[in-house]
Amino acid sequence: MAEALVGGAVLSAFLQVAFDRVASLEVLDFLKGRKHIDGMVQKLKIELMSADAVLIDAEEKQITNPAVKEWLDELKDAVYVADDLLDEIAYEALRCKLEAESTSKARGLISTFVSSFDKSIQSELKNILDRLESISKQKDVLRLEKVAAVGIPSRPLTTSCPEEYGVFGRDKDKEAIFMKFQSSDASDNGICVVPIVGLGGVGKTTLARLIYNDKRVTDSFDHKAWVCVSENFDWFRILKTILEDATLSMCDIQNMNLLQNMNLLQNMNLLQIKIRETFKDKKIFLVLDDVWNENYDDWVELLRVFKCGAQEIKIIVTTRSKKVESIVCTVPAYLLNQLSNEECWLLFEKHAFRNGSSSEFPLLREIGKQIVQKCRGLPLAAKTLGGLLRFEEDLGEWTKILKSDIWDLPKGNNSILPALRLSYHYLPPHLKRCFSYCSILPKDYEFKKEELVKLWMAEDLLQQSKVRAPQPPVRKTQKSGHPKPCHAPPRASVVSGKSPTRRLRFLTSRSCSWYMRRHGGLLVHRSTKPRHPTSIGSRTRHHARTMVLGTLTRAACVSGSFPRTATISS
Repeated sequence: MAEALVGGAVLSAFLQVAFDRVASLEVLDFLKGRKHIDGMVQKLKIELMSADAVLIDAEEKQITNPAVKEWLDELKDAVYVADDLLDEIAYEALRCKLEAESTSKARGLISTFVSSFDKSIQSELKNILDRLESISKQKDVLRLEKVAAVGIPSRPLTTSCPEEYGVFGRDKDKEAIFMKFQSSDASDNGICVVPIVGLGGVGKTTLARLIYNDKRVTDSFDHKAWVCVSENFDWFRILKTILEDATLSMCDIQNMNLLQNMNLLQNMNLLQIKIRETFKDKKIFLVLDDVWNENYDDWVELLRVFKCGAQEIKIIVTTRSKKVESIVCTVPAYLLNQLSNEECWLLFEKHAFRNGSSSEFPLLREIGKQIVQKCRGLPLAAKTLGGLLRFEEDLGEWTKILKSDIWDLPKGNNSILPALRLSYHYLPPHLKRCFSYCSILPKDYEFKKEELVKLWMAEDLLQQSKVRAPQPPVRKTQKSGHPKPCHAPPRASVVSGKSPTRRLRFLTSRSCSWYMRRHGGLLVHRSTKPRHPTSIGSRTRHHARTMVLGTLTRAACVSGSFPRTATISS
């Protein structure tokens, strides 16, 4: 079910970006004088929203009903065609605006071109409207219903219990965190917050747990508490957990029904009073694990509770979000990197072999070391793969794991995908499209982030700045024959870090391919062998170019020519 929801997210992201584009000032001004086109665009939006309403139900039912799967494939293709048309309108709106501002010459020629565009786009809008109306009628026959979005299932709540199999390669990281706590300018009003930031599965929780259970923390602090915050930033639950953990006793203050506002406020106030009384003149150590909430006001209100006369408060916050990091930190965040291959092997060995040693299985050890290379330094991957092979002594089974994609491993035992799926779920719609674009890159292909950003810009995938000077559109040939824009926003936000290519290689190449293969198959055609264009299905959407893979991004960025319809060959 979670996989189906991800597929729905891909299509919903497409719709949201399309709607945002049509809501721009340029498009709204353009449509004012074209009532017929405006009416058709509004009808198109209604049809798309009607289809989007039953998307979750369709994604679930397609697994057991082939007719629903066929309907969904037809809908996805129609949505991409509609997106292209809305893109054409957005381009024409920007072109007209720029020409009107720059010159009044050749008005007759411009009028002729506009008239030609109006006729052409009306015809194409009518065709896609007819198609979507037909698809919409079929949803009633298939008994598809509107289902409330349930979100992506979160991972299990974490606890402070020490790692059963030990921790490898994190001693230096642990000492670095203690050094941050001891720095002279670490505290703000007696509260020191150190965020640990890193990829999903890199070991942020494990490191926090290692520090939490360190003897120095136990000896130096009067109270300590561990809270797994996760996606739901529930004030009452967080504060109550902190109080219970710190005092090692249950708190009898209940979170009353939200409708009973007075009782809720009274209980919240009582809880805060108890925390202040407990923490007064004490040294407190807190871990807030897996924080996603990016609301600054929520964080300020939470900290206000702790400004209670405590002698000292140290807080570790683990998060994947750079925005959370910037909101909570009182000292620079600690960026947690991947393990070395040797450290990864020690962790894998501990989980994969009965007594934690591979000395009795030399052949399995050789295959295991190759499997560890696939983990790219992610402890979660090493632990999961080791667990899958635990007590398995058949050489063939180990070879199967070696040759398979991590994303194709048995779902029941595979905790890697849910960890990364959560990161995808929190991407804004326009970045989900950028993510899906990366599926055209082959496995282990190294690229420069600046070049990838330029390719995103060429496809108009980046969100425009709300305040910026208009820039001239760059013509880009598409199958429809209409020119296309290439907008260049003043800045683009991409993942960066100590070793970006290696880290991004693992995430984009494998996870993008996995998502798109199952849920965005119509988005990208990625061939591993040279193919004749006639062998490509008519529904395939292309975001690539025909060229040697080794010069893919470099040639595109240098030439400035970005054809949308092409095939990657390697």
